[in-house]
Amino acid sequence: MTRTFTWQDLISNKPAFIAVTVLAALVVTALFAPMLAPYDPLAMDLDSLRLPPDNSHLLGTDSKGRDILSRIIYGTRISLAVGIIAALSSLCIGVVLGMIAGYFGGKTDAVLSQIFDVFLAFPSLLLAIGISAVMDPGLTSAMLAIALVGWAGFARLVRGITLSLKEQTYVEASRALGASTSRVLFRHILPNALPLLLVAGSLRVGGFILIEAALSFLGLGVQPPTPTWGSMISLHRVYINSAPWMVIFPGLAISITVISFNILGDFLRDKLDPRMQV
Repeated sequence: MTRTFTWQDLISNKPAFIAVTVLAALVVTALFAPMLAPYDPLAMDLDSLRLPPDNSHLLGTDSKGRDILSRIIYGTRISLAVGIIAALSSLCIGVVLGMIAGYFGGKTDAVLSQIFDVFLAFPSLLLAIGISAVMDPGLTSAMLAIALVGWAGFARLVRGITLSLKEQTYVEASRALGASTSRVLFRHILPNALPLLLVAGSLRVGGFILIEAALSFLGLGVQPPTPTWGSMISLHRVYINSAPWMVIFPGLAISITVISFNILGDFLRDKLDPRMQV
């Protein structure tokens, strides 16, 4: 039986509690960026080029005099939006195709499984770069590329779960009573697969944020002057020795966010994945 967890379980697990607190703070930051940012993230000040962190600019300024803290705050919106929306989009595609493959079996399963294997055979980042390269760079293109990269992993997971659940007595009884295929899939199989999908989704969001940062770094994601963590690192990597704060702070933002999602995913796996039971 799938395990559950309570709020007390989260509080007692310090790494998971800290990760959730960090992610909650990031969500609040993204939602209220205009109120939290001390400066306009696009405003250039030629009298404040490459200033180190001080009381006026807590994280310093970049090569165009823009406040780095403000740009990181606004960049939170892009990273969370891309990571979460891409994860939900790829999850929806993977769930539908995975359930179809696992439930119907036979030639349908064979064909879809081959398609899953083709997508899984390519490294995620290289495939995302290839997809992005044939589209106009931008936020929508980045999310679409990442979603197309991630769906096959979810589909493979859902296929395995469906193959296991469709032989259960309650599913066979539902079919015997005349339940439609869609009812069996979405009322009986999908709800039982949700805990594992929640675990997989939380673990993948961090990876998707990294891919978005890499695409922005390569100029294939959101285009300047819109602030994103990856583009901030790309634009200022030449100043890594003379003004390292311009690269270090966006890098820390990426690292902290990805680590927090991974810790949360590990916690959910320990609590929800029946294979972790002892």
